[in-house]
Amino acid sequence: MTTFIDPSLLSGWLRPHSLEWYKQLSKLQGEYEYSWQSTHTEPNGESVFDREVAQMVQNKKVLDVGCGHGGFANRYAPLAKEVIGLDATDRFIKMGKENRHPNVSFVVGNTKQGLPFAANTFDCAYIRKGPTSAYLYLPQVIKKGGEVLALHPGDESQKELPQLFPNLFPVATGTPVLEIIRQKIENHFMSSEIEVVKSTEYLHTPLDIIKRRCFGQKPEVLEQVKDANLEQITKVFEKEATEKGLAVTQVYYIVRAVV
Repeated sequence: MTTFIDPSLLSGWLRPHSLEWYKQLSKLQGEYEYSWQSTHTEPNGESVFDREVAQMVQNKKVLDVGCGHGGFANRYAPLAKEVIGLDATDRFIKMGKENRHPNVSFVVGNTKQGLPFAANTFDCAYIRKGPTSAYLYLPQVIKKGGEVLALHPGDESQKELPQLFPNLFPVATGTPVLEIIRQKIENHFMSSEIEVVKSTEYLHTPLDIIKRRCFGQKPEVLEQVKDANLEQITKVFEKEATEKGLAVTQVYYIVRAVV
């Protein structure tokens, strides 16, 4: 069996979704946007979540937790009374402020240290692939009866990639993300539920495999992986891919809670 280099052992690699990684991503891209190309079957977690948020925010004062560069805060702004985006990355917040709707504002803050808002400030909140640490503090800043919607990547997402590309992708075991979410929301909300939404993602090219694995890393890391493994990745891709691309499982957890 062909094995591939482990990118996490390369010099300059940062742990994905660490604060340092987010800061680097903001410098590299300016926006939190995926660098690879893919398509998804419907329904998928992102589209389901986006439709529900659009309904929830109607004429409400809304908190966007982990807002990144503010793309979704601005998307929902025409529907909402007011949207406040919170993110720990200064550069993302700066980008958001430069391109904001009149009823949108942005605040720098790390949810691990709490939420920098007064009690009962918001009618509702959403977390779109943002931090789970906010769950402990949301009941304090959302009015009683207010809704919280959240979207988190699921534990079994892209489970095929470690099988097809050993070492290149880490092997995941168990359901640690799901357990963390359950612990964070337990006993903090009047009611809550977690829905598991599964779909198929088609990665379009062999290079998209590398871009997914090296998302947010320095260009030299991506180039090292590309130089070492692109030929072997291409062989696997051509063997396994359909006309739509290489099919992998996409899993999202959608959290629906009421304060």
